Amino acid sequence: MERILITGGAGFLGSHLCSQLVADGCHVICLDNFITGSAENIQHLIGNPQFEIVQYDVTNYLYVPGKLDAVLHFASPASPIDYLKLPIQTLKVGSLGTHKALGLAKAKGATFLLASTSEVYGDPLVHPQPESYWGNVNPIGIRGVYDEAKRFAEAMTMAYQRYHNLDTRIVRIFNTYGPKMRVDDGRAIPAFVSQALRGEPLTVFGDGSQTRSICYVDDLVDGIIRLLRSSITTPVNIGNPDELSMAELATEIVQLTGSKSTITFTELPMDDPKVRKPDITVATQSLGWQPTVSRTEGLRATIRYFSGILNIA
Repeated sequence: MERILITGGAGFLGSHLCSQLVADGCHVICLDNFITGSAENIQHLIGNPQFEIVQYDVTNYLYVPGKLDAVLHFASPASPIDYLKLPIQTLKVGSLGTHKALGLAKAKGATFLLASTSEVYGDPLVHPQPESYWGNVNPIGIRGVYDEAKRFAEAMTMAYQRYHNLDTRIVRIFNTYGPKMRVDDGRAIPAFVSQALRGEPLTVFGDGSQTRSICYVDDLVDGIIRLLRSSITTPVNIGNPDELSMAELATEIVQLTGSKSTITFTELPMDDPKVRKPDITVATQSLGWQPTVSRTEGLRATIRYFSGILNIA
């Protein structure tokens, strides 16, 4: 049985990974300081002998007794509302936290997987974005605390690979959605779905022409686990290239919820990317991965989840 540590394991993506790896027969240690993670996300795993939960801040000295086969570093605020509210913590978990997690993986002889992000591409001048693109990031802008933390984390991961010969993986995660997202996390889909279910106007930034490519969480988890099991040591995009504008997404969610909500427009945040679409050639050819959950199917599952937590029939 593999023994795997997941930092940020009580967060949206981390908790889905915990569930899937436990289901795969692994022993999973979930480490989280619960700044943005939620105990409810991993409540169903409490009491399972294959699962441990440790409340801890990964930016501090990190020690885990016993062997570890893999360290998955997913700890970080991941939505604009979180990393704008927690800028120092975001920078620290991307730098100090990555350093501590890499050091633990080195000490245990474990594979290290870094959860990076499409935000390393910034407001891209190349479309779609391949892994070879270096990005267009404003290092001193309000989003820089997250973008540069992840870029630094990638650089440190590659340094450990080259200098210490550590077995590493880097996944660049594009916009992902699904159950266990927070209603108030500030991202488009939780905001649109909760507003539509409540009959409130949907708030779209700018004129709504900016695009995103949204991937259902089950597909993303499958891609991450395939990458972990592979031998690819360079960054890999995992995301759904199904690109649409934010205005189109809002309209679609109103239709799927059967809501009578209207759509309103507000000021576009600073450095908000105008386009976002992954080139998934590497994932498709090297991992045999591609998304399989349709947008309609994924959005309906997400709407059902939010209906439940908002107590809306």
